[in-house]
Amino acid sequence: MIRIAIDCMGGDFGLPVTIPAALAFCDRQPDVRLLLTGLPDQIEARLAECGATAAQRERLTIVPASEVVTMDDKVEVALRRKKDSSMRVAAAQVRDGLADACVSAGNTGAWMAISRFVLKTLDGIDRPAIAKAIPNQAGRKTVVLDLGANVDCTAEHLLQFAILGSAMMSAVGHVERPSVGLLNIGEEAIKGNEVVKQASELLRASSLNFHGNVEGNDIYKGTVDVIVCDGFVGNVVLKASEGMARLLGGFLKEEFTRSFFSLLMASVARPVLNRFRGRVDPRRYNGASLLGLRGVVIKSHGSADAHSFEWALRDAYDAVSTGLLAKTTLAVQQLTRVAQAPGEPAVAAPLTGASATGAATTASAPASAAAAAPASTPSAATPAATLETSTHGDNA
Repeated sequence: MIRIAIDCMGGDFGLPVTIPAALAFCDRQPDVRLLLTGLPDQIEARLAECGATAAQRERLTIVPASEVVTMDDKVEVALRRKKDSSMRVAAAQVRDGLADACVSAGNTGAWMAISRFVLKTLDGIDRPAIAKAIPNQAGRKTVVLDLGANVDCTAEHLLQFAILGSAMMSAVGHVERPSVGLLNIGEEAIKGNEVVKQASELLRASSLNFHGNVEGNDIYKGTVDVIVCDGFVGNVVLKASEGMARLLGGFLKEEFTRSFFSLLMASVARPVLNRFRGRVDPRRYNGASLLGLRGVVIKSHGSADAHSFEWALRDAYDAVSTGLLAKTTLAVQQLTRVAQAPGEPAVAAPLTGASATGAATTASAPASAAAAAPASTPSAATPAATLETSTHGDNA
């Protein structure tokens, strides 16, 4: 059984979305067990209202939490004051080995800070990054990161994101040596701000398969396997993509309803239109992996409906079933050892943890991994400002 912890209280809508999605996912995946974290009385009431069956309840476990992180809570409030929040309890299930993955639609900044504090980062990685595989015209997928976890980044952080993205594409996409592009305002090396220029130099000097600078249209052309940017730019790209998908759907609907003849043609083309709508529906692409942590963490869109949130649960299920954490951990260790110029000091934090063989054990046992946290991981006393994360819940 794959065990997934769900922050039932998070997101713009909370229980009216998370509980129906959990029940639907139970019906779809018979080999899954869900741990519902939140206010027990409210969860029980919503389960009864949704008509949860005895068979469904057998695979549902309510894990009590006495506090809720709101969409407006600052990171420091979520991290320091609400220590028994549904978010934190969900992440703790993974840390303690009681769940294989955790999912939340709540405040992005808070979810990242809590996950980072509870689960700790992988050796060689300073910050987690939100990553998502986006379909492209080449019939493959492009991993884009960061999509909103880190608004302000250094060149070293962008290099680490490239390592994480390459590891994810190697592990899940089965691409032996993924090509990496740096999102910029032009392909020329002289383009971009100073951080992007420095990141470009680090990437060129690394052992990664660096293609060079890429532009926004390269995301959908499939020019490279991995595209790296800071969280500010990545979130704008994500929201613009969602808006464009809805715009195209709206235009098609308008054109097919202009006249009786258009309606007739629409009825003939309905199967094609339904397939098109399915391919571009943003709800199907809800759920992004928070890479760089010692556990599988999925971020859902804050405004997700039940159908959309179910897709985030599918992402968590797929990440666990494909062994994403173990494979990514091994790949990150291998890449961080050599992602530096010959004869130069390491540009990523040096590895101080277990060997590649030990990494697989670490990935499969989050509880023991947490005990071996790297020194770069923030403690409870770390000022929230140093986390430099967005506090808007719909950032991913």
